[in-house]
This record gives sequence, C-alpha cells and structure tokens, in this order.
Amino acid sequence: MDLTVVAYVIYLVVSIGLTVWVARTLSRNGRVFLADVLRGNEKLTDAVNHLLVVGFYLVNLGFVTLYLQDDATLATAREVFEALSKRLGVVLLVLGLMHLGNVFALNKFRRRGLMDREQTPPVPPQAYTRPAGHGPAQA
Repeated sequence: MDLTVVAYVIYLVVSIGLTVWVARTLSRNGRVFLADVLRGNEKLTDAVNHLLVVGFYLVNLGFVTLYLQDDATLATAREVFEALSKRLGVVLLVLGLMHLGNVFALNKFRRRGLMDREQTPPVPPQAYTRPAGHGPAQA
C-alpha cells in the first residue's frame, strides 16, 4: 500500500476525532456561558448551542477535507510523520482559532446583555426630585 494513502487515512481519523472531541467539549462547557448570555432561556440556549456546533463541524470538517490533497509522494515513515505533523498542526491551529472566535463573539453578546440589564433600574422610581433652581426660593 502506498504510504501517501496511509498518511491520508491517519490524517482523516485523527483530524475528525479531534474535531468531534473539541466540538463536544465546547458544546458541553459553553452551554453555561450561553445560558448567561441568553438570560437563562433554556430552549434558545439549546438551539444556539446546537447551531454553533453544526457550524463548527461544517467549517472544520470542510477545512480538513480541503487540506487533504497533497502532490508529494511519501516514500518513508519519516516523511509520513512529517506530513502528518504539518497537517495536524494546522488543523489544531484552525480549531483553536475557531474556538477563540466563538468565545470573542459570545463575550461581545454577553457584555451587550449586561449593559442592557444595567441601564434598566431594578425598581421603578418612588418619587421625583425637583432640579435645583426650579423650586420656590429657599431662605
């Protein structure tokens, strides 16, 4: 069997495994963060979490398959390991960048939600005060 095909199979198995592991980890641990961003709306939290996971899979698996093609012929085990390390390193960097992008976007949503919550007073005002200079003269 050609070593290039062996490298392709190893690359696909490891890349897809890493993508699934990262997606599950982000989905499980990111749900709490999403619940905070979405103010505890469980149905919306689950829906957004699922959509983020699907998008994560599509982008990463699309990248993995596009990055599969290589014109080099691998003749030795050393060349297989070198090719795999380069490819898997790039896949790991892309997974990390996708994770950071998601965290950055969600943090922006969270901050915006916190600002909206802080602008609304917790209770309606009980009374009003007259601005200085508009009332009867005080002696």
